Amino acid sequence: MDEFTLDFGGPLLDGGEPDALDPFPPEEAEGPQPIRVVLLSLDQGKFDAERSLNELAALAEANGMAAVAAVTQKRSAPEAATMLGEGKVAEARLVCSNVRAEAAIFDGELSGSQIRNLSAALQVEVLDRTMLILEIFRSRATTNEGKLQTELAMLRYQLPRLQGLGESLSRQGGGGAGGGGARRGAGETKLELDRRHLHHRIEHLEGRLKELEKRRSETRRARRKNNVPVVALVGYTNVGKSSLMNALCGAEIFEADMLFATLDPTARKLMLPSGLNVVLVDTVGFVSRLPHHLVDAFKSTLEEAAFADVIVKVADASDPQAAGQLAVTDEVLDSLGCADIPQLVVYNKCDKPGAAPYDPGVLLTSAKTGLGLNELLLRLDELMAHRVRQIEILLPYDKLALADILRTRGSVSKEEFRPEGAYYEGTVKIDDLHRFTPYMV
Repeated sequence: MDEFTLDFGGPLLDGGEPDALDPFPPEEAEGPQPIRVVLLSLDQGKFDAERSLNELAALAEANGMAAVAAVTQKRSAPEAATMLGEGKVAEARLVCSNVRAEAAIFDGELSGSQIRNLSAALQVEVLDRTMLILEIFRSRATTNEGKLQTELAMLRYQLPRLQGLGESLSRQGGGGAGGGGARRGAGETKLELDRRHLHHRIEHLEGRLKELEKRRSETRRARRKNNVPVVALVGYTNVGKSSLMNALCGAEIFEADMLFATLDPTARKLMLPSGLNVVLVDTVGFVSRLPHHLVDAFKSTLEEAAFADVIVKVADASDPQAAGQLAVTDEVLDSLGCADIPQLVVYNKCDKPGAAPYDPGVLLTSAKTGLGLNELLLRLDELMAHRVRQIEILLPYDKLALADILRTRGSVSKEEFRPEGAYYEGTVKIDDLHRFTPYMV
């Protein structure tokens, strides 16, 4: 027998009394009101349904929506037409009507016909988890590459769903007069035209993205030529990667307490305590059950991690599911072939109430208070130790051009002008060591 659960809470579905949120806000409320949505979930025991539903509520909030109710069904197998059983669909329609929902979001992927059937049964617009994520990506993408990647992911999602979503398309051909046989109806032609248009657009976008990827590869080659190490910040969405970058580099990268605040990779220069300059790259965040075609579309962006010298995996110390966040991160990194790259695990947001105590060996940071940032830099220095060497040199005054190389490509901790030349203590990259070997003291 089906198990029915209803939750008339606010956007956070893991606590609070059912009447904690008034389902009918006063008409005179100022400012734009979020779109009211009901969350739908089918629990087949394959993953933590409650955790996933809470994440879906956060995704909805990030898209300007408010989850005002949730309808969950435990069922061993989905119903073909609507995923949920007939009785549960009827109950969901009543819930949507009672809370005056404008849309319903299903926690999973739906086919085109399932979206159409659910929308007709519930009398509201229906989205699935993938559609919601794609919409967030579409609204957040700022660079040309990010916009192209998002459009490509949306088209790849729509292509197999054209027939089911085309409610107005007629698939019934009419009989031909004069023995001409059956003719294709207008709907068949429209469907074929739509498919052809999507195929052409997908090919065009793939070509554009290959050009941009070529430019990105040239940038990576330039970094390797200049021997500039790259440190990539990766992790679950909304764990504070952008905040960490701002705290470490002093750069003003957009940050917000919401999912997918950062979509486009951002690179900033960072000097480690040893004096070694590295490039710190902030990447798009991950989320559980991220659709494969979405990962594929953003693969060129995520590959910043695959080409990094060190990967810093960031988790939220205040989240009880931090271990799960790291597991999702590892899955994506493994798919990109990053297993051999040195990795450092960081639990950020340790200043938040409820932050779980961790093993003393785990690196805890707070981008907000600065706690643990110096230790993070020192740990990065340790991982980069093979790239630099501490030196003492005495440069003749006709060789002071080397001092500029020491300053720009390394660091200077001490400088003295002596009768026999200029004395320096500092750090140089191993690849530059041969320039200074004749002058070492």
